[in-house]
Amino acid sequence: MTIRTEPMTVNVGPQHPSTHGVFRLRITFDGEDILEVEPVLGYLHRGSEKLAEERNYVQVITLTDRLDYTSPMINNQAYCLAVEKLVGIEPPPRGKYLRTLAAELQRIASHLIAVGFFVQEMGAFGTPLMYTFRSRERILDLFEMLCGARITVSYMRPGGVFADTPPDFWPALERFLEDFRAEFSELEQLLMENEILLARTRGVSPLPPNVAINCSVSGPVLRASGVNWDWRKMEPYDAYDQVEFDVPIGTNWDNYDRFWVRMQEVRQSLRIIDQCVAQIEPGPVRLPDLPLVLRAEPGAEAYGRVEASKGELAFYLVSDGGISPYRCKIRSPSLINLTVTEHLLVGWKLADMIISLGSVDINMGEVDR
Repeated sequence: MTIRTEPMTVNVGPQHPSTHGVFRLRITFDGEDILEVEPVLGYLHRGSEKLAEERNYVQVITLTDRLDYTSPMINNQAYCLAVEKLVGIEPPPRGKYLRTLAAELQRIASHLIAVGFFVQEMGAFGTPLMYTFRSRERILDLFEMLCGARITVSYMRPGGVFADTPPDFWPALERFLEDFRAEFSELEQLLMENEILLARTRGVSPLPPNVAINCSVSGPVLRASGVNWDWRKMEPYDAYDQVEFDVPIGTNWDNYDRFWVRMQEVRQSLRIIDQCVAQIEPGPVRLPDLPLVLRAEPGAEAYGRVEASKGELAFYLVSDGGISPYRCKIRSPSLINLTVTEHLLVGWKLADMIISLGSVDINMGEVDR
């Protein structure tokens, strides 16, 4: 028997942990069924784009670390590519390989966080999350060896990277890769065919390819919807044209596929790292004799984009000939991917909402930038 109820509008967040930061949803329910969804943004007020216009080109790098703070290396990479296009320079080969290696380590670390919290939101009580954090900490140890920092790394620079690797980095990387393959296999055995995970995610919140494309989503969310698009393949940058890897594509477009794509991408990142280690050669890691303060021609503009862990991350820079960008605009994947919130949630239930939101893997640091 169907029981009629009065629709009720409820605020979810901004304190709720499953909203992944300072983010609020205004949801209209009929019982537990979701009728309407309105995302409410704008609590952080960071002003990163305007701050970038007051700093010189190298100083802006510290701002990029704090956008998606689970993926700072890739943030550095996107900004440096934009500056290099703007001023017309290119890093030496070793610098490109170190960037690519660091970016793929960062992709693994970011996907581990995404998967760990995704399963946590199903009520896993911390075990898978601690497994993912265990491996992520090892990656942060490697970052600390590269640049002395774990989160706000500022490792990459226009024209290359901050410094070459210390001698003990390569043995530490080899030990991590050996241990992590076993750890990740253990995580796959625990999760991939888990009965509860399958029941809560298979067929839930499907996102058809046409909707994903029309909403301009990118990254694992787009590929889980069956769209074969990865900027590392479509427009290779740094050393991605020198390595081979596959692009995992979903077939059912649902929450499980968004989880599955990230798990598969971790394996592909390991392939890329192995090739970088095998191919990298001695040499300079940054262009020599670069001026301390960079300048671009007046009126020059550049758009530098990468395939970040959450999707297409890009920086659009305009120069007036000064030492700072005249204009800086950030295309952040977390903001654009939130455009599918209504498509994912309406028609499903409160318990599905928590998991579906987690499957998008948003970071509010690059939303309220």
